[in-house]
Amino acid sequence: MFRDPVRPIATFIGIILLASLTGRAQQPAAPAPVTPQELHDGLKDPTKWLMFGGNYSAQRHSPLNMITPKNVNTLTPQWLFQTELPAPGRGFETTPIVADGVMYITATANNVYALDARTGRPIWRYRRVLPDLLRACCGLVNRGLAILGDRLYLGTLDAHLVALDRKTGAVIFDVQVEEPKNGYSITMAPIVVKNAVILGVAGGDHATRGFIDAYDVKDGKRLWRFYTIPAEGEPDSDSWPGVEPMMRGGGGAWVTGSYDPSLNLVYFGTANPNPDYFGDDRKGDNLYTCSLVALDADTGKLKWHFQFTPHDVHDWDSAHVPVLGDVEIGGQMRKVVMVANRNGFFYVIDRVTGKFILGKPFVANAANWAKLSPEGRPIVIDDIGTPEKCLPDNRGGTLFQPPSYDPVRKLFFVTGRDTCATYAPVKPTTIRLGAQNASGGPKRVPGGVQYSALRAIDPRTGDIKWEHRFTNYPSDIALDDSGGAMTLATGVVFAGENEGYLNAFDSNTGKLLWRFQTGAAIWGAPPITYMLDGRQWVVVPSGVTLTAFALPAPSK
Repeated sequence: MFRDPVRPIATFIGIILLASLTGRAQQPAAPAPVTPQELHDGLKDPTKWLMFGGNYSAQRHSPLNMITPKNVNTLTPQWLFQTELPAPGRGFETTPIVADGVMYITATANNVYALDARTGRPIWRYRRVLPDLLRACCGLVNRGLAILGDRLYLGTLDAHLVALDRKTGAVIFDVQVEEPKNGYSITMAPIVVKNAVILGVAGGDHATRGFIDAYDVKDGKRLWRFYTIPAEGEPDSDSWPGVEPMMRGGGGAWVTGSYDPSLNLVYFGTANPNPDYFGDDRKGDNLYTCSLVALDADTGKLKWHFQFTPHDVHDWDSAHVPVLGDVEIGGQMRKVVMVANRNGFFYVIDRVTGKFILGKPFVANAANWAKLSPEGRPIVIDDIGTPEKCLPDNRGGTLFQPPSYDPVRKLFFVTGRDTCATYAPVKPTTIRLGAQNASGGPKRVPGGVQYSALRAIDPRTGDIKWEHRFTNYPSDIALDDSGGAMTLATGVVFAGENEGYLNAFDSNTGKLLWRFQTGAAIWGAPPITYMLDGRQWVVVPSGVTLTAFALPAPSK
C-alpha cells in the first residue's frame, strides 16, 4: 500500500538529536586511499559512491537490493544537514561522494563539507573566498567533487582547480584554469581518469571559447586542452564561415562526462553557440557547439563528434550526462552512448564510431521543430514556432539533471520538460568578450502545455514505456528543472521534482510507491545510495538541506 510519510519537522529533529545523544552510531574509519582500480570498479563496493555518475558509464544504477518495491514505502529520514548558506533560486545541485563512512559534498559558493555519513555530523569545512568579479551565468552552484587517493578535486566559480586533503580539507594545490573576468567558471564535478583530473568550463552564454582540460592529479599541471570552438584554419573551422573571432563563442562543457576504459575515450556534451538566439551573423553549423565529443583520455585529441543541433538558435545546450551502455539493437549488441537532449530528441549513438543509431522525440512539441535524417541530422521544420505549432522553450526537453539507465530492465529514465514557446531573435548591438549579449529569446504561449514528467525510454527502440507526470504549471511562469534519477537492482527508480518531493517508482510499471516532502525544490540534483552498518541509505539534496533516508533499523 502507498504511504506518504510526511511528519512534523520536530520529529526529524528529535530523531537527529536522539542519534547524537545516545552515541550508538559508529564513527567513520580512518580513510584508506581511493585507488584507480576502485574508480574502475565503480559501484562494485556498495559502501562507496566515488564519482558523479556512480561509475564511469554514468548509469547511476546501484546493484544494492535491500530497498525493494515492497518495502520502499517504509523509508524514513535518519538525519538532516543544512549548510546555513543562502542559495537564491537554486540550492544544492551536488552529488555526494561517499567513502569509508565519510560523505563529501559541495554547496553554494564553493563551500565543501565532510560529514559523518551515519549521522550527518560535520567533520571539516572548506570555505572558498571568491573574488568580487564573477560572471557565473546561472547561480553560485557546484555539482560535486572527484576523488583519488587522499585527495578531493574541486572546480570553482572563479575558474580554478583545487585539490583538498580529504582528511582535513586543507588545500594541497590551487591552479588557475581561466580568468573569471573573461566569462569563465566551473560548476561541474570533475572526473578522474588514470593520472588526470578532467573538467570543462561553463560560460557558453557569454562570448567565450569553451574548452575541456586535463590536469595532473599530483601537482595540477595542465596535461592537455581541447577547445570546443576551432580557431580559424583548424579542422571544422569552416562551420563558422566569415565569422569574426569574437563572435566565435560558446561551446562550454559544464556537465560531467563519462569514460570508457576499453576505448580510452571520454565523452562530454557541449553548450550553445553565442549569441544564443540570433544566428544570422554566425552562418554554418557552428561546431563543436551543441555536440557530443569523444576525446582520447591521454591526449585530448578529438576522435569523433556528433552534433545534435547544428546552428542552434534556441539556447539548446547539449551539456547533458552521456550515459554508456551495451544494448542489443536489431539483434546485435552495440556499444552505445545514450543522450536525452535539450532539443527534445532521445538519441542512441555508437560510442566507438560516433555513428547515429536512432533518435525519437521524448517531449511534446519537439516534432514541430524538426525531424531526423537517416544520419541523425535534424531537418528543420520551423526554428521560430507559432502559437498553434509551438516549440520546446529555451530550457528544452531536459536540462542538466542526470538520467539513469537500468541495464537489467533495459530502460533509460529521464525527467522531461513539456513546454510551449515561440522565439523572437534580436540582432545584438555589440558583442563584448566575456559578457552575456542580449539576442532575443523565447516567449511562452498562454495556455500552452507546461509540466515535467519522469519517463522510461526503451533505448532499443526510443519508445516511451511509461511516464509519471509531475505538477502542471501555468504557462505564464517559468517551469524550473526537476531532479535527476537513480535506479536500484530491485526495480526501484528514485527521482525528485520541483514541488520538493523525492519519489520512488516501480521501474517496470511507473507505479508511485513512496514519496517524501523535503521542504524545498529538488533542482537538478539526483539521489545517491550506499551501504553502511548493514543498512542501505538514500541521500538527496534539496534547497540548502541534505536528507538521509534508510529503512527502519532491525530490532535487537
